[in-house]
Amino acid sequence: MNRIERSQKKYEELFLNPQTLDLKDPEFMTQLQRLIFGEVFYVGDLTDRQRELITCSVLTVLQTLPQLKAHLNAALNVGVLPLELKESLYQCAPFIGYPRTLNAVNVLNEVLEDRHISLPLDNQTSIKDEERYEKGLEIQKELYGDEIKDRYRYLPDDVGDALPRFLTEWCFGDCYTRKVLDIPTRELLIFCILTALNASGQLYAHALGNIKVGNSLHTLYYALIQCLPYLGFPCVFNAFNAIKDLAE
Repeated sequence: MNRIERSQKKYEELFLNPQTLDLKDPEFMTQLQRLIFGEVFYVGDLTDRQRELITCSVLTVLQTLPQLKAHLNAALNVGVLPLELKESLYQCAPFIGYPRTLNAVNVLNEVLEDRHISLPLDNQTSIKDEERYEKGLEIQKELYGDEIKDRYRYLPDDVGDALPRFLTEWCFGDCYTRKVLDIPTRELLIFCILTALNASGQLYAHALGNIKVGNSLHTLYYALIQCLPYLGFPCVFNAFNAIKDLAE
C-alpha cells in the first residue's frame, strides 16, 4: 500500500468512518491525514492502543479538547478500555495540574456518556490513605532513588520536606499505585507528557526509568515519532537530544 491507501485504512480503523475533508481547507487536511495516518502510525512496532494512549495524553497537555475528543473515541474503537483511558488522564495531573486535567476528564466523561457507559467507573484505588507515602516511596526509590530529595535539600525545612513528600505521595502514591495501567505503560506515557511540556531536563531520568521497567530505547524513539505531528519538531528534537547519550 502507498501512504494514501494506508491513511484511508488506518483512519477507518480508528474512527470507523471513511476519511472526510474539511471543505474550507481540503489541502491542509489531506496533508495532515496522510502524514499522521499514512506514515507516522506505521513507524515502529507500537500498537494502535499504545499510540492512542500516547496521543490522548499529549492532547491533554496541549488542551486541544476537540482533537482530544476525537482521539478518545478512536482509542475506545481500537480496544482501549474506558478505565485505561481515565487512568491515563488522571496521571497527567501531577505534571500539568488539576484544572487542565479536569478539562480532559470532562471531555472523556462526555464521550463515555455518549456511548452509554455508566459513570463513575470502578474504583481503582489499591492502597489506604495512610499508605500513600510508604507505597509511593517504594516505587519511586526503585526507579529514581532519592534524586529529588537530594536536589532540593537546600530549601528551608518546611518547604524542603513538603516538596519531595508531595511528589512521593501524589505522583507515586496516588497515581502509580492505581490499578489497570501497569508501570511500563505509565512510564511511557509520562515520558510523552514531559516531551509535550518540553521538560527536557527531566527526560533523561524518565528515559532511564522506562528502561528499568522494560521499555526499550526503540520504544521511546517510536513514541517520540508518534508525538511529532501533535507537538512539532522543536519539542521532539529536544527530547531526542535529551536522551541521545543512552544510545552510546
